[in-house]
Amino acid sequence: MKFLRNLLAAILGCLIAFGVLFFMFFVFAALVGSGDDGVVVKENSILELSLNSPIRDYEGKNDSDPFGALFEEGQGLDEILHTIAVAKNDDKIKGISMTTGFLQAGLAQTQEIRAALADFKAEGKFIYSYSDFYTQKNYYLATIADKLYLNPLGAMDFKGLASEVLYYKDLQEKTGVKMEVIRHGKYKSAVEPYLSNTMSDANRSQIKELITSLWTSMLTDIATSRNIDISNLNVIADTLGGRTPEYAVASGLLDGNMYFDEYESLLRESVAVEADAKLNYVDFEDYAKVASKKTLKTGADKIAVIYAQGEILYGEGGKDFIGQGVVNEALKKARDNKSVKAIVMRVNSPGGSALVSDIIWREIELTKKIKPVVVSFGNVAASGGYYIAAGADKIFAESTTITGSIGVFGTIPNINELAADIGVNAEQVGTNKNSVDYSLFEPMTDTFRNQVQEGIEQTYDTFLQRVADGRNMSIAEVDSIAQGRVWSGVDAKDLGLVDEIGNLDDAIAAAAEMVDLESYGIRKYPKYKSDFEKLMEDFGGAKAKVGEAFIKEELGNEAFQILKEFKQLSKQKGVQTRMPFTLNIK
Repeated sequence: MKFLRNLLAAILGCLIAFGVLFFMFFVFAALVGSGDDGVVVKENSILELSLNSPIRDYEGKNDSDPFGALFEEGQGLDEILHTIAVAKNDDKIKGISMTTGFLQAGLAQTQEIRAALADFKAEGKFIYSYSDFYTQKNYYLATIADKLYLNPLGAMDFKGLASEVLYYKDLQEKTGVKMEVIRHGKYKSAVEPYLSNTMSDANRSQIKELITSLWTSMLTDIATSRNIDISNLNVIADTLGGRTPEYAVASGLLDGNMYFDEYESLLRESVAVEADAKLNYVDFEDYAKVASKKTLKTGADKIAVIYAQGEILYGEGGKDFIGQGVVNEALKKARDNKSVKAIVMRVNSPGGSALVSDIIWREIELTKKIKPVVVSFGNVAASGGYYIAAGADKIFAESTTITGSIGVFGTIPNINELAADIGVNAEQVGTNKNSVDYSLFEPMTDTFRNQVQEGIEQTYDTFLQRVADGRNMSIAEVDSIAQGRVWSGVDAKDLGLVDEIGNLDDAIAAAAEMVDLESYGIRKYPKYKSDFEKLMEDFGGAKAKVGEAFIKEELGNEAFQILKEFKQLSKQKGVQTRMPFTLNIK
């Protein structure tokens, strides 16, 4: 009895200690969360813009959650654009110093940030850029600056865009693990790496045309900012005219090579302070906390902005993937909210489950009957990402958005050859002729293949119909530009797949115009659970992030990306409407 009493006392003591520690932790986090009150913006301040964290369109943070920032990594594009807009009107902010290293954003996101910085400059404020190295995407963003500088021993990349696709046919034959593929669309090349060791002419053609269109959009902006003809920029890229800091300056890509202390001297001149004076830097993330308390658009009437980002998978969804749960709930809330007069959906997705795509498409159709729905495309809105948007009243895309990919495929793993090699034999027993429709350990039967092919064709025909109805085109017209083919935003507009080239703000303005609103506020949906909340629920959020970071460190980035592709493949259930290839632009 004494032992049991001591044991119970020890357990009770541990529980009390844990409760006290948890309470103290909660108080500490709450104090940390309110730390933005200490951010002071002095006169003649310079906003430091580095953008070193991964950028999503939307983080969906709950401001009332004191633990919201714990375990979180990343910035929301909406927060970045809002912060720049607030800084534009802040008399204490005289300019921006850009020191971006590796920009972790998509091309369309980069284009939107670039446009916001151009708007900042239009207010008469300066932007200078300095770096020890410029990647092509970083350089594209940096060219909006008044002056660009590079470390004398630094490096920059300016050689044009390229894409690399890995093929696995030999790997499948050597391991005995293969993917059974059923598809519709000659350009639906997401499955091509499982069928061949070489790139098809159709796939090579579409990738070449796509990256050429994206490169042309980038060069158009760079040419305007740097006052260099596009033809000359291509010559510089072909001859590697920016391969050294000296060549980069001589070719006009940069304004000079200098060390950071020399760069700071230029900043002092720009804000008219003494040569030895300390510069009043304001960290961008700190300033974002100040900016978040300022509202730029106000009014009793609201425009709802609903974010749908990531692959499309069956389930609740979150900030990393689109599920029918949170998206449809957000649509219902927005259309039932009397203060919301119009809805803008921001789509950034390579596609995924055809079933989920259609479920969300249906919810948008129901919403359209009550309030107008405008769609804004981000980096990519392809296949299922395009499917859910096809019926919208109006569609906007950036010139660098990757979209289209109207096609369908299914992939099913099979280890029959591996099983035979290692001595595994599977036997099946069923009650009816087709009760055992497919086994991972047996070759796919013609009956099952035909059954899946029938589903693929039905889904493809439905996809065509959705697009035809939404875009006021005939089935034949849609089919001629479908077949899984992807397009840039510019080409998609020419083909009638989108209505306008523009960003999220343009889409919001169009939605407001549809309902005759001159003043309005913005209401964003959905609110996501933080990783700390997930940790408290099932220890999944933080555990997954720690595990992922460890694996990436051990394998290296390239091997880790291949592992991620196979992991995502394992999550694909049912017929897929997905990007025709994994686009890795370099």
